Amino acid sequence: MRIAVATLKKRETSQISVQAGRAPYYLIFNENFELLETVSNPFKRGGGGAGFGVVKMLADKKVDTVIAGGFGKNMIETLTERGIKYLEATGDVKKALLQIGRE
Repeated sequence: MRIAVATLKKRETSQISVQAGRAPYYLIFNENFELLETVSNPFKRGGGGAGFGVVKMLADKKVDTVIAGGFGKNMIETLTERGIKYLEATGDVKKALLQIGRE
């Protein structure tokens, strides 16, 4: 299992980004919530289609679940088509991961 969290900074203590498609970074964790990779989001700026591009990027990295403050309609559709779960959360990354661990 791989979990990607949309963040404002490159650290595990960062706040979760309110926008999934335009998040500056994604932190990718394994099922034990160990940080595997930090990815700079190439779609954080620019025109439309950020959500589609982010989903493809995360799918290529074998992500199963994405956490962000919010998701656009097109991104939700694309995540659903690829079988990737999505969760809305606010606050810092560690707290969101702890919440997943309790579910």
